[in-house]
Amino acid sequence: MASVNEQIVREFFESLGFLVNQPRKYQVMARAKQAEEEVDFVVFNPQSVPAELPPLEVWSATELRQISRAVVGVRGWHSERFSPAKLAVEKELFRLADNVVMQKAHRQLGAGPVAKILCLPDLPVAGPLRHKSLDMLKEGGIDGVLLFRPMLLELIRSVDAQKNYERSDLLQVLRILKAHDLLKDAQLDLFRVRKKRKEFNRQNAKDAKSE
Repeated sequence: MASVNEQIVREFFESLGFLVNQPRKYQVMARAKQAEEEVDFVVFNPQSVPAELPPLEVWSATELRQISRAVVGVRGWHSERFSPAKLAVEKELFRLADNVVMQKAHRQLGAGPVAKILCLPDLPVAGPLRHKSLDMLKEGGIDGVLLFRPMLLELIRSVDAQKNYERSDLLQVLRILKAHDLLKDAQLDLFRVRKKRKEFNRQNAKDAKSE
């Protein structure tokens, strides 16, 4: 499952024009990870000019286009939602911001800001818990958070059902599902909802006049 999560993240960054390097090809099993092994990807955006990092929020493609370089940790625990209580227990999440990691990242990427990005399955929906979770991540040195749902929606939107993605199993699966009308673009669904709402309001207005 880890490879699937990493493939989703890799394809998402590559769809935005990032160059993606995976520094570790092996799976750590019989021992605790070292700090540098918490990095799943090192990414570089050749189209971006180094600038101040966006404020810590749940980032989207818009914020990522402002990022020149970053280290990325992938945590695809899809059966769990990250909350302040879980973040207080999962201390290894913050090792992504360790000095050893940053030193290696700067040797590979050169001078300039390097963002520390965590890819998570979800965060609390409730405002106070969500803000507290983000505050804890910020205090731990994390610069930005990506969630899997927006990443997948962006990939679904970008996939062309008429193209053959032989070199990417993930994109090929999304393309097949889309070609067979099993996946819908989020924006198309939004327009469909708006259309239904307009029809509902129009019918209500017509009924009110008839009364």
